[in-house]
Amino acid sequence: LGYPVMIKASAGGGGKGMRIAWDDEETREGFRFSSQEAASSFGDDRLLIEKFIDNPRHIEIQVCTIVLADKHGNALWLNERECSIQRRNQKVVEEAPSTFLDPETRRAMGEQAVALAKAVKYSSAGTVEFLVDSRKNFYFLEMNTRLQVEHPVTECITGLDLVQEMIRVAKGYPLRHKQADIPINGWAVECRVYAEDPYKSFGLPSIGKLSQYEEPLHIPNVRVDSGIQQGSDISIYYDPMISKLITYGSNRAEALKRMEEALDNYVIRGVAHNISLLREVIIHPRFVQGDISTKFLPEVYPDGFKGHKLTDLERRELLATAASLYVAEQLRSQRFLGTPRIPIAKSKRRSWELSVHLGDGIYPVAVSKDGSSFSV
Repeated sequence: LGYPVMIKASAGGGGKGMRIAWDDEETREGFRFSSQEAASSFGDDRLLIEKFIDNPRHIEIQVCTIVLADKHGNALWLNERECSIQRRNQKVVEEAPSTFLDPETRRAMGEQAVALAKAVKYSSAGTVEFLVDSRKNFYFLEMNTRLQVEHPVTECITGLDLVQEMIRVAKGYPLRHKQADIPINGWAVECRVYAEDPYKSFGLPSIGKLSQYEEPLHIPNVRVDSGIQQGSDISIYYDPMISKLITYGSNRAEALKRMEEALDNYVIRGVAHNISLLREVIIHPRFVQGDISTKFLPEVYPDGFKGHKLTDLERRELLATAASLYVAEQLRSQRFLGTPRIPIAKSKRRSWELSVHLGDGIYPVAVSKDGSSFSV
């Protein structure tokens, strides 16, 4: 193969038992550590070694196949998912379709995925994963013989219910669709909402109890897949994924705008979560332009994720909003409505001199009230 190579656990997933080796010494060391991690994580120490593609995009093709009794198998490829935004080889943001593929490459990848499924007489929904380099050369990565976390984005753009199709195939029914029937309608984006601290290695697990949990389901074309509810305990033994947040739009810009709004309206209290990181990723100019790879996070945030950096305008708006809310709360607290009602003289005060603490700075703020409006 030539170096570099990727050493992977044969039974692995989620980035466990995976290492890159650039020479013989690193290969020996990687073999030892990967096999140990594979054995402890999966009870199987077998390894795969494959060519490591520098600066790749991680693209998946969803495959739905069936083998009929006469051994003439039907198979469909259901377009692709872009899964390049990752941390520690684990996906964070997915979308369908990919901004990178052209129709010819999409068709070639789909036909290869179908050929693989037919060759092994596969019968169900599954996912064939590829790495794609900057020249649109694609390389087989692996096949997952199951429904994956990000399958809703495929459902959004194709209109198929993959779980229903899997059940029909398992029962022995033939596929109801031909390849020409599979569309790409609109755009879908999925963010994985984790109980993680994004300021530590882009996300280390957080534990605690969800003291408040509100999903942004009031926004059109938003779907949340989650078994979490308010009061749930999240421990070190719990899958850190709180939910899958999916938005759909007629185009990518619309889907991303809905995702931004949905993330802004997601309320999670009691545990650290990665919503701040997800929001920064989807509004970053490189992501918006589709200039992404599996190295996106370490390239964009070489010193780690530090949170949103306020512009001067955003800082002024935040200071003004905080000061207005503070004054409004002070005025509200002066009105006491008990039983019986106790009248309190209305405050005649119309101006306030405040100091607002933001980050490492303390800012002097003058607030004046005119009717129901505040000037800051």
